[in-house]
Amino acid sequence: MLASASCSLPKPQSPPPLAPPLPGPSDPKTSQPQSPSETQTRKLKASSRLNNWSRARAIRSGRKLDRPDTITPQAVAEVAGYPPSPVQTRVASDSEGFNGEDDGELTEGKAIYIVSDGTGWTAEHAVSAALGQFEHCLVDRGCPMSTHLFSGIDDIERLMEIVKQAAKEGALLVYTLADPSMAASCKKACGLWGVPSLDVLGPIIEAIGSHLGVSPLGLPRGAAGRKSTLSEDYFRRIEAIEFTIKQDDGALPHNLHKADIVLTGVSRTGKTPLSIYLAQKGYKVANVPIVMGVELPKALFEIDQDKVFGLTINPVVLQSIRRTRAKSMGLAEDASSNYSDMDYVKEDLEHARKIFAQNPSWPIIEVTSKAIEETAAVVLRLYHDRKHKYSMPRISKRY
Repeated sequence: MLASASCSLPKPQSPPPLAPPLPGPSDPKTSQPQSPSETQTRKLKASSRLNNWSRARAIRSGRKLDRPDTITPQAVAEVAGYPPSPVQTRVASDSEGFNGEDDGELTEGKAIYIVSDGTGWTAEHAVSAALGQFEHCLVDRGCPMSTHLFSGIDDIERLMEIVKQAAKEGALLVYTLADPSMAASCKKACGLWGVPSLDVLGPIIEAIGSHLGVSPLGLPRGAAGRKSTLSEDYFRRIEAIEFTIKQDDGALPHNLHKADIVLTGVSRTGKTPLSIYLAQKGYKVANVPIVMGVELPKALFEIDQDKVFGLTINPVVLQSIRRTRAKSMGLAEDASSNYSDMDYVKEDLEHARKIFAQNPSWPIIEVTSKAIEETAAVVLRLYHDRKHKYSMPRISKRY
């Protein structure tokens, strides 16, 4: 019977204990009787996560796990549609003499296995987005869980190993497999071994194929028959990243006209990380800091104003971010700099607000409590609306 259990690390050779080990004289819990189930739960508790990582690394590298299992080569053959391989036969034969007991402990929390024949980026981000709906539980540790990414899974044997391990851990398996035969084998194996699973891409590909009246390629990225990953889009992203790095923090203002997007705001509003994120999507981004006593470059007002976006943030949050930044730079709280002083923070934001008011065509984006991806989504929506001259009703210039 498959159980949600983890395999412990190798132990020194010794006869298997017939009963839970007795506590030592120095054990503070010696005076309290312990049931076998309580002892087993505490056993090797500190190493359970290490065991999971060890197994995950073994599967990713293609190395077979030493742990015997009860899944036979015939079961694998039934799913994969071919006779059991010598490797599978050897794994099964190694299990002879196994007494059915597990020297590990039950895995703490729930596990999600993410399997892909490519990078796994799509499935990983889909899972991350879905987990955001359970942050109330995850933050409070009411439902601890872990994710394991298995990328580049392009052969049936490694896929079956992952499904078997998911069955042992009681994990949910989320997959993006472009090859229809691989996806079908994964679905059948999960059904056979009782693993809850979800095909992320399958329904979308099927719907688009039906809509277009065209059959999909059924090939993962990088496979023979697919366009090279070194496409024009790839080199455009590389060029955008190089440009964005050179234009960071107001550098080279004479190149602002070459940028697709220009971000401006006070220090610590997330201009640089947002710029890099957008650059990875192929947009050339420049960012210009707003600093009291420092005049903004004239080029900022001479370029197409539809390119410029202002960033603002809650003063309390900004003060906290600046304090953390000051500590990381080794600045004492009583230092002469008023960088993180609340009065200075409010004055800084008010100075930026006046500049934004003088330039009403700049959309002002509130970044408080927004992830970089969320802020980027707002910037890109407004950017494309302006680029394609969409007339969108706007209640407020703040987003």
